[in-house]
Amino acid sequence: MVGVVACGSVSSIKALWETRIRRGKEEEEQKRRTSRGGTTGRLGVGVWEDRAVLARLKQKLQTEDGRLILRIEQEEWKTLPGCLIQLSQVHEWQIHRTGLMKIPHFISSFQNLLVLDLTRNAISEIPKQIGKLTRLRELLLSYNRIQFVPEELSGCESLEKLELAMNRDLNELPVQLRNLSRLQHLDLSMNDFSVLPDCVVALPALEWLDIGGNRLERLPEDIHRMDKLHTLWLQRNKLEKLPENISMMKNLDTLVLSKNKLRDIPPLMEGMSNLRFVNFRDNPLTLDVTLLPRKTPADDGEDEDDREMFGREFMQMYIQEARKRAYAVLNMHCVNQTSEDSSK
Repeated sequence: MVGVVACGSVSSIKALWETRIRRGKEEEEQKRRTSRGGTTGRLGVGVWEDRAVLARLKQKLQTEDGRLILRIEQEEWKTLPGCLIQLSQVHEWQIHRTGLMKIPHFISSFQNLLVLDLTRNAISEIPKQIGKLTRLRELLLSYNRIQFVPEELSGCESLEKLELAMNRDLNELPVQLRNLSRLQHLDLSMNDFSVLPDCVVALPALEWLDIGGNRLERLPEDIHRMDKLHTLWLQRNKLEKLPENISMMKNLDTLVLSKNKLRDIPPLMEGMSNLRFVNFRDNPLTLDVTLLPRKTPADDGEDEDDREMFGREFMQMYIQEARKRAYAVLNMHCVNQTSEDSSK
């Protein structure tokens, strides 16, 4: 009887443990199934979210003049989703006032991009990947928070227009930007530049430059290297004098110098007959020169304010008056010298 009881006890214990092991395995399998089911569910939700966002982005697509444009205005898009890469055929981005904080690194996948317009956002960085956009013609990043421009931007070999106005703390550009051989239009206004970057002077195709509202105290003596420049905005800086070589800029027809600290106008500028618009308003010029009233102001359609604003006549009259006074001082010196010699 003892042996039977012992054998029964062992069998019962074995059965008990086998039951526990089986239940444990079943519980683990159930957990795994639940886990797989949960993950699948989450992935499914992610896929559906991407599809919903992509559908929303597709609603922002417009076609104009054969270009496919992504246009988002005054909506909250602080980041751009990765699913956007599925719209890589887009030619132009126009994303304004959305609070966008960064340009995604996958921007390099948009090889068809011709215009990247992200003005009035909160972008603080231009990614290096932007240099892979070799077909990009316009990069517009005014009214953002950019403090640094990467040298890789010089890889955008087709760039014709670059706008970086009102980024406030931007004060330098990489020397490599001189390699942008097609750049014609550059806006650096309302930043923190204290000198005109040499890479800007070296741009071979530059025609239009605005660097007003900075801290420029002088212009480079070789400014005439910008021989294709026709428009130069220098308003609201701290310029105290102009280099003589500015008179060699034969294509320059618009020169705005209002609200600087200029004391004089270089005499050589008198020969700049190409200037159509020149403005010296609000400068502490040494001479007080007033334009003579016209006898027939209607002859060319300009009133007195137009004459002063355009400033061509003012510039010439100022230089002539300065020359007269210089001659008068010289003659007076000669007379005094002659008198001294005679008295001897």
